[in-house]
Amino acid sequence: MGQSFWQKLQRVKAKDIGNIFVFALALPVSAVYKRKRKDLWLICDSENEARDNGYWLYKYIREHHKEQDVMYAINKKSPDYARVKDLGPVVQYGSFMHWLYYLTASKNISSQKEGKPNAAVCYLLEVYGILKNKRIFLQHGITKDDVEFLHYKNTKMRMFVCAVEREYQYVKEKFGYPDGWVQKLGFCRFDNLFDTSQGKRQILVMPTWRNWISIPTTESYDQEDISRFTDTKYFRCWNEFLCDERLADFLDKENIRLVFYPHRGMQKFIQSFRALSPHIVIAKWPEYDVQELLKESNLLVTDYSSIAMDFAYLRKPLIYYQFDYEMFRKGQYSEGYFSYENDGFGKVCKKEQDIIAEIKDIVGDGTRMPAVYKQRVDEFFCYRDRDNCKRNYEAICKL
Repeated sequence: MGQSFWQKLQRVKAKDIGNIFVFALALPVSAVYKRKRKDLWLICDSENEARDNGYWLYKYIREHHKEQDVMYAINKKSPDYARVKDLGPVVQYGSFMHWLYYLTASKNISSQKEGKPNAAVCYLLEVYGILKNKRIFLQHGITKDDVEFLHYKNTKMRMFVCAVEREYQYVKEKFGYPDGWVQKLGFCRFDNLFDTSQGKRQILVMPTWRNWISIPTTESYDQEDISRFTDTKYFRCWNEFLCDERLADFLDKENIRLVFYPHRGMQKFIQSFRALSPHIVIAKWPEYDVQELLKESNLLVTDYSSIAMDFAYLRKPLIYYQFDYEMFRKGQYSEGYFSYENDGFGKVCKKEQDIIAEIKDIVGDGTRMPAVYKQRVDEFFCYRDRDNCKRNYEAICKL
């Protein structure tokens, strides 16, 4: 779903305006830096994280290509700072030096579209052609919907990395990037994605965010009344699931741990959720690492999140719980090439009793992925190796 100019304007903050002056100060200094650091690569994920494709690419470069001039941007107050500080040079996210290196770098690389010193100012500079730099989008999740803000006209990114064939063909044909700018290389984090769930009894519940709730504008009320988070359909359905007596009894009887870990964009509402069973953990960022949870869990419950594709890559069973499909399509992402019913890697459930019954069935069957979904997984993924970082690095070198 595209955003109107008025929606975008409502999301502009005072610090965004202040960054215009920081950019103006850093610009002339960067001209001097460029003479000394002609091939600097600047990498990041989000401001407070070093867990995604950017982190794994940075780690690979520092371990295998020390000759490459590269830096990583992160908030040094983040708990993830400890993961990168000993790998190589790090710059404080959003600082004057971040701006300086952003303007100096020959390649700006991120798993997030907003991975830059200030998303609002950089959007203005980049999309309107004021700043011409090479930006590489490593992606955060496999694109399956028609995500308009990732169309070329809204990014002007030099390289868009895809992980699978169908995604690659769809983005190449639909998103408007010049020929050769969309590349099928695999996700860097997949090099570290392997199953560690043997012997564990753990269900991961990981719903995605709701744009109209997380970043509200006046148009959010076209979807529903969001004045109180606890009145939203998102909260009511997930909280009722967590407090369902049938689920609590089942977890207690089977001695299964359930980890409820909402998307980063919904973590600010985490205190509102309750659970009936002591076997349910309401997980807060940054205490839990998404990739580690995926690896150690043997069943996933999600809604529309592309994290399902990471889990399916491991050939482990999953279920989709989609109680607000029409609302999600209208308020967030338009449907793309992927049909959950025809292409998905697990059963689609609309009602609470159905999702709980499906959990029981899968656990009762030994927590195995049914053959029909295994076949879909094998047809969907084209890479099954540990060379994703290598492919990404070599492709960026060729730009």
